[in-house]
Amino acid sequence: MTMDSSAIKLSELLRHPDDLDKIPAMKLEYTRKKGAVDSQLRSGLKEQLEVTQSGMTGISDGQRTVQLIKEEMMKIDKLCAEAQNMIRDFPNINLVSQTHRNFSAVETMRKNLDTFNDRVSQVEAMLRTDDQDQENMPNLLAVHYELTQLRNIRDDAMEQIQRADDSSLQSTLEDYFSRLDETIEWFDEHIGTIALNLINVLINGNNGLVVRFAIVIEAEEKSDKRVKALQEALKDHKEMAARFKSITDGAKEVRGYKEKFLQAIQIHADEQIMESKQAFLEDPAKLDKKLKWFFNDLNAVKQGMVSLMPKKWKIFQTYGKIYHQLMHDFLVGMIDDPETSSANMLAILNWPEKYYQKMAKLGFKQEELKPQVIDGRETELVREFRQLIIRFLDQWIDRIFATEKKDFADRSVEGSNLDQDEYGYFRTKNLVDLWRMLREQIDAAGNSERMDVTEGVIDAMILRLRTRQQSWQQMLDDEAAKYSGKDIELDGFQGLQDWLIATANDQIACIDDNEEEGRYAYLSSFRQKFEPLVTPQYMERADIEINSLRDGYVDLSTHCISKFAQLIFTVDFKTVLPDFFTPKWYTSTAMKQFANTFEEYVGDYKLVLNQSLLDIFIEELADELLIRYLSCVRNKGAKFKRTDMFQDKLFSDVATAFEFFDNCPNPDTADQIKQKWRVTEPFSQLLLVDKAAVPEVFAQFKTEYWDLQLSWVEAVLRARDDFDRSLLNAVKARAAQIDVPRGLETIMSKVK
Repeated sequence: MTMDSSAIKLSELLRHPDDLDKIPAMKLEYTRKKGAVDSQLRSGLKEQLEVTQSGMTGISDGQRTVQLIKEEMMKIDKLCAEAQNMIRDFPNINLVSQTHRNFSAVETMRKNLDTFNDRVSQVEAMLRTDDQDQENMPNLLAVHYELTQLRNIRDDAMEQIQRADDSSLQSTLEDYFSRLDETIEWFDEHIGTIALNLINVLINGNNGLVVRFAIVIEAEEKSDKRVKALQEALKDHKEMAARFKSITDGAKEVRGYKEKFLQAIQIHADEQIMESKQAFLEDPAKLDKKLKWFFNDLNAVKQGMVSLMPKKWKIFQTYGKIYHQLMHDFLVGMIDDPETSSANMLAILNWPEKYYQKMAKLGFKQEELKPQVIDGRETELVREFRQLIIRFLDQWIDRIFATEKKDFADRSVEGSNLDQDEYGYFRTKNLVDLWRMLREQIDAAGNSERMDVTEGVIDAMILRLRTRQQSWQQMLDDEAAKYSGKDIELDGFQGLQDWLIATANDQIACIDDNEEEGRYAYLSSFRQKFEPLVTPQYMERADIEINSLRDGYVDLSTHCISKFAQLIFTVDFKTVLPDFFTPKWYTSTAMKQFANTFEEYVGDYKLVLNQSLLDIFIEELADELLIRYLSCVRNKGAKFKRTDMFQDKLFSDVATAFEFFDNCPNPDTADQIKQKWRVTEPFSQLLLVDKAAVPEVFAQFKTEYWDLQLSWVEAVLRARDDFDRSLLNAVKARAAQIDVPRGLETIMSKVK
């Protein structure tokens, strides 16, 4: 801690004069802490000193040991030198000994060279006999033994010539030994034939040949290990190793028979896998069948070969490792090949589980088989296969929607471009194709036999069905907006109305189940189609989405009917509505005109509109009329004078509307509509009562209709001929005093 920080710390502790009394206690506390820190430092220092001392002691001991070794080596060297001096005439004896050894070596070499060609001929004769009996090859071991001896003779001779530095003699010897190379190639062909067909040899019960083959490979493996060890030794101790003939006798080069044997296993399996691949490409369903050889080979090795091969080879594990790597390379190669079909990819995706089950029966644990047979790419393959189906799904949906948009745009040229179903209802042309395509893609996903694929595809379908609802609504709304301006062209207006009706019918067709007749609408059939292909857990979540889709179809259907009603007022009554509550209103028959127009529309469309929507159609017309009627208080020139009989005109309008409602096919619908129209009573009260009673009328109105908007109330009050600012202030003050709980939306939420 620095002086500055200490000063800051003290200034924080001693802020007040009374804090000076704390100094003795603080001093004791700091003294105690300092003692504890000093104790810890002394303990740590002691430990470090002990470790350092121990390290220095170890270094000293090591140095003494090295010095002792040096001294012992010097003694040995001295003894060797003295031993030579102790033997009389040691140089002469050593020279005679070397001469004798060289003479024996030359004599042996001469004899071997004299008989070399005869021995090669004998080997060739045995090989020829084995050619005629390739199933047994009785001379395999004898040929191998003799060839090993002949190879050693050749290698020794070539080594001696190389020391002589006479290239002409070396060339002569190479020509002399060339016949041996051909014989060795012949023998190697026999070994290769056995190695490539070892499984078949084993299955045919020729255990003797398998054992002889194993003996040859094991002998060569030992020879290779010895050669490798000698080569390592000669790198640093060439002179010492050359003194001992027993070290340098035998093979001089690594022959690699064991490695070639392992390569033969690989080659045999490669040939088999290529045949399987071709059959798999032709028929993806044959993967399991065409790979039976793979497991049969491993089982044959486990049951028959293990006891015939050296244990140290762990031949079953060796085969398993080679075969597993082969299976991995085959599958991953297929996955990475852009030409691999979706059917092949699906078969590969479903293969690992079966593969590991079969390998487990053979005794291979999954965690022992490295790498993972398809590099853990199941998730990637599931996603790719799922995306393949979804891409096809999107292409179909985009194509259908493009056709629908074109038909919709051409509605005025080619009529309404609509169909009619068996009930005579207007319908769009492509809905049947859409749901048929969805069923086909569910089948494609189901054929994968993987619930994760199917569930992902169903999720995509539900999302796209919801998007389709939104796209249809947006397309219809955008077109309807074109008829809301001042200067509008009515070309295509009739077609738009027909399409609104057809679209509303389509939505009902998607959800209109008739369980009594056993008839299910598109959405329910869709659910029934995929239910067996997914998990119960997914089905719980899917049902929520299906119900949401069902609500969406209802909402879109109602929206189309509502948009139809709005267009009637926007186009048909565009010049009539501005006259309401103005002086022209008292002498007009506009409400009767509304009723007659409504009757005409209902009469025109009741046969082509789904019957379950007819009541909704009438109700939407009534609601839109009520909303527009009440909103007319904002009309320019709207005024309610005390001297005018406006209350009678209001009553007449409502009575005329009720006459139309009474003609509804469904009495319950008529009652519901009339109940909504009861809102005209508090509306008229706001106009009729004295100014002093207006705040209480408003309060009662607000209590019954919680979403009553104050801005509309203000417009109503301003339409009174006795309006003044105090009246509006009184109503606002009363509004601040009441607290109405929210409830279900009422008609007044739409009256602005």
